[in-house]
Parts: sequence; structure tokens; C-alpha cells
Amino acid sequence: MLILGIETSCDETAAAIVKDGRHVLSNIVASQIDIHKNFGGVVPEVAAREHLNSIGIVIKQALDEANLEAKDIDAYASTVGPGLTGCLLVGLNAAKTMSLIHNKPYIGINHLMAHVSANYIETELKPPFLCLLVSGGHSQIIHMKDYNKGEILAQTIDDAVGEVYDKVARLCSIPYPGGIVLDKMAPDGNKTRFNFPDAKVKEDEFSFSGLKTAVLREVKKFTPETLPKEDIAASFQERISETLINKLIYFSKKINCKTLALAGGVAANSALRSKMENLKNQGYAIYLPKMKYCTDNASMVASCAYFNPIKTDNSLLLEVFSRD
Repeated sequence: MLILGIETSCDETAAAIVKDGRHVLSNIVASQIDIHKNFGGVVPEVAAREHLNSIGIVIKQALDEANLEAKDIDAYASTVGPGLTGCLLVGLNAAKTMSLIHNKPYIGINHLMAHVSANYIETELKPPFLCLLVSGGHSQIIHMKDYNKGEILAQTIDDAVGEVYDKVARLCSIPYPGGIVLDKMAPDGNKTRFNFPDAKVKEDEFSFSGLKTAVLREVKKFTPETLPKEDIAASFQERISETLINKLIYFSKKINCKTLALAGGVAANSALRSKMENLKNQGYAIYLPKMKYCTDNASMVASCAYFNPIKTDNSLLLEVFSRD
């Protein structure tokens, strides 16, 4: 089954063709990072207009790269939410239009489940497994009991991991997208210099707002010239990655599941990937998406359309949503 997926939930315009949910035939991404750098973050109206400019081009490139024509596609899919409403509408309308023109099914996709599905690409992963989903808007541990049945075991009660990374970067006067820069700086720093606290929360909760405040207190002790950015980055990253991994291990033992996966934009984080890899030494089966499938892309959308589509009587009536 050939599915053409479209992703426009935020600031990447992406199209991809995936066979049987696991084999990528093409994966095209047009990033808007350079545009939004000028604003210090994503501007929804600007992002939506850029999607309109790029959507036709990336779809054509995806078909050309796969050496296929639109009539060869078995189904068309797009992200319907969560995300930026104006941006989501671009992908939704493009996919629905192509499904109507070519008389093929349209499949709506939940963005979070698409990130989880990135782990199916070019692997043999099958449920059940635990997935640590960490992105700019979400931080969750999900028990995937089946391809289309997941239970959230823990999630953040305030800031998401990616959000905290960007906010801490701004505290250190690091320009957007600061989270990526922090990750690159951390290996050059001393991760034990600052003993940042771990939030005392319930077993099914994450909380990172206190960590952000603790970083702010330390930053205020220095001038811009003397601020040890590398040490702050290293200490911050050590704390947040340890918190995530410890909670994941806790639930792994609680439900007796030793197959673990990582998903979301923060799945590209070097410390988190390293700590996940190290769990192999404890007998865990570890799945990490390739770097190009961590950030927003359409291959994960097409994979999700095969394994975990949004169930509805009439998918053409699906509308976008900004939040879960």
C-alpha cells in the first residue's frame, strides 16, 4: 500500500511516500527555520503563508523522488492536529483535494501518534512497547498496547521538554532555535557544576517549570560576559534527561515492558539518545527513530496512516484541531 503523507502542523512543509507503513520511497521537507529566526520563534500567520508557497512543490518532489504519479498512490494522508490551525489547513486541503481528484481515500492523522509511528519506519517494531514522546509541545510516556491503542501513563503538567529547552536558551541569550544550540554546547560543559532540582510530582506527572526557574536564578548570578553557558547547558541537560529516563524505567518495571521507544523533536537530543542506548546493557530493546524522522516530517504521517489512522465514518468531514 502506497500512502502519500503531508505534514504542515508548524513550520515544516513536508511530503513523503511510504510503502506498507515501513518503507520510505521519498521524504521531502522544506524548513522555515531561517525565516522565523528573524522573529525569535514561529509566527503562525507567516508559517501558514510559507506552507501555501511550498506545498505544491514538495508534493511534486515527493512523487518525482519515488518515481511515481499521483494516480499510483493508494491513499492520501495529512496531519489534522494538534498544531497551528492555519498551517494544518494547508496540508488538510491539499490531501483532501488530491484524494477527491484521484478517487482515493483520505486519512486524517494525529500528530503525536505520527511521532510514535516514526519508530516503525525501517524497523520491525511491533506493540506492545513504551514510548517516551518529547517535543516542543508535549512530554508523555505512552503505553502502546496495539498499533491503534495507546494509554498515556505520564505527561507534563506545565512546560514541555522542547519548550523548556528554548526558554532556557533565551535565558542564556542564545537565539532561536535555542534548544538545538544548547544540546550542541552541553558536551563542552561540566554537567555537575550546577545541581538543578528534580520536581517532586506524582508518578504520572512531569514538571519542568521549577527547573526553568532554578536556571534563571543561576543565570542572574553572572554577567553576560561571565555566564558559563556550557556548564549551564550541560547541567540542565543532565537533569532533564535523567528525569525522563528515570520515569520511563519506573513505568517499564511497573508494567513489565522492556521494549522502549523514543519519539518527537527532542528525540534528536544527544544526551537522551545516549541514555536510551545505554539501557541496552540492562536488557532493554531500544528503538530510536533516525534523526531525519525525529523532527516534523511526512514519512511518519504516512506510516501512521497505515498503522494508526484517526477512525471516522467519513474522513473527508475531518476538521483540524489545535490541541488534544
